[in-house]
Amino acid sequence: MKVIGGVRWAGYGRRAAVLDALLWAALALPVLAGLPGGAAAVAQLAGLVAVGVAIAAARDRPLPFLLLTAALTAVSGNFAFGIPIAAYLTGRRTDDTRPVLWGFIALCAGGAVLNTARGTDVTTWFPVTVYLVLLGVLPWLVGRYWRQYQQLAQAGWERAERLEREQRIVAERERLRERSRIAQDMHDSLGHELSLIALRAGALEVSSELAGRHRAAAGEVRAAATAATERLQQIIGVLREDTAGAPLEPAGESVSALIDRARAWGMLVESYCAGAGDGVPPVVERAVYRIVQEALTNATKHAPGTLVTVQITHGPGETVVAVANPLPASRPSPAGGTAGGPGGEPAGGPDGGPGGGHGLAGLRERARLTGGALTAGPEPGGGFVVRARLPHTPRPAPAGTETESAVRLARARRRVRRDLITAIVAPAVLLVVLGAVMVGYYIQATLTSVLSPADYARLTVGQAQPEAERLLPARQLWGGPATYDTPVPTGAACRYYRSDANLLGVGAVHRVCFAGGRLVAKDTLWPRSATSGED
Repeated sequence: MKVIGGVRWAGYGRRAAVLDALLWAALALPVLAGLPGGAAAVAQLAGLVAVGVAIAAARDRPLPFLLLTAALTAVSGNFAFGIPIAAYLTGRRTDDTRPVLWGFIALCAGGAVLNTARGTDVTTWFPVTVYLVLLGVLPWLVGRYWRQYQQLAQAGWERAERLEREQRIVAERERLRERSRIAQDMHDSLGHELSLIALRAGALEVSSELAGRHRAAAGEVRAAATAATERLQQIIGVLREDTAGAPLEPAGESVSALIDRARAWGMLVESYCAGAGDGVPPVVERAVYRIVQEALTNATKHAPGTLVTVQITHGPGETVVAVANPLPASRPSPAGGTAGGPGGEPAGGPDGGPGGGHGLAGLRERARLTGGALTAGPEPGGGFVVRARLPHTPRPAPAGTETESAVRLARARRRVRRDLITAIVAPAVLLVVLGAVMVGYYIQATLTSVLSPADYARLTVGQAQPEAERLLPARQLWGGPATYDTPVPTGAACRYYRSDANLLGVGAVHRVCFAGGRLVAKDTLWPRSATSGED
């Protein structure tokens, strides 16, 4: 990419050159049609050359083209035909609005300074300056609108493409999530049943009432159940997805039926239930069932033969469930303490085999989805406790993360609104400031053109003009002479002053006329009509 003067020319091909040449010819035609002679013609021709360079650079930096075209109106008014085109291209090709707005402000300020230095009447240059600003602002707004419309359309197509890709990703995610649901169901149902089978078989294996061959068969059943549990955990490790959420379908079996079934298989379980559970939401009931089921399953694997205590308390706004059991001293944990209890992350399978480690994570996720929290760990007084607090009115589910395309589209919309507000407010503020300047100038001109009654009385016909001028105000009446009934003396030059500081201009006017270096007439007149402007 070639860079000259900070402008990138990589995309400047033959087509761009032809279009720019045609644009330059269209702008040069009115200037050449009114080309004067002498030095003014040289200045205008030099301005046309500068405009040609600015047009070529306007594809990357259009603002200098606009400022140059507006500034050249001081050389020739025919350059004003290029202001709308330059403003439109600036709106199309400029992303940031602040430099453009500062450019318009600079044009207004520069025009005011230049016309003041030239001595141009304010009633002439002020409307011209306002017209030039509007001639640039309105096309610039059109260009901005078209640019932002194209940006929004492009953002919309990009969002559509991203949505298509996201749909494919969502379909794949749903497939993985279904596998995770299968793994969860296998863990919650088959794992629990196999653990109870292993527990029952272990009790038969050590029973003194059975013959040796029967105890050996019970041991084989226990070993087979243990191996099946380990195999199930391996399958779950393949199917389960860590980010999958826990299923929330209502359970068909109640917590009391689950505890009775565990007791029937030989577990030592004490249960306590406080409060009425009639108003408990189904999702909370299902969460309590899963927590108790998982805690009993882990107790059979990591603390067999110990007493498990299940306590459920239904309050007015939440349900608290706690499952506790003593820690067996015969199975040290990797950290040097005892192994996990009912809700702990299992250190191994029923016979020291590898544990899946998925139960506690699933319980925490289920409690989180109901708006509650779950804790699991050893108690200070001994034992291991899984405790969960489940509110009956859960907090709203956390909102999904917005996609990148949605964020970009929202950012583009905010930028469009901000730029539109800026484009409307800034010219309005500029016009208000110019109007305030005009009003201030009018007030100042009015107050400095008042000939007081005392000074007017001191003026006498025949008085020398230098002596009379010392009594006159600094400036004459705003708007100059109007139409009066009293004619101007022949050969006299008259001046007009206000008789008071009435800003509405409805008061009398003092007229003093000089001829031959002396005051030849002074009159108090009432205008029949008034005009705006200033000499």
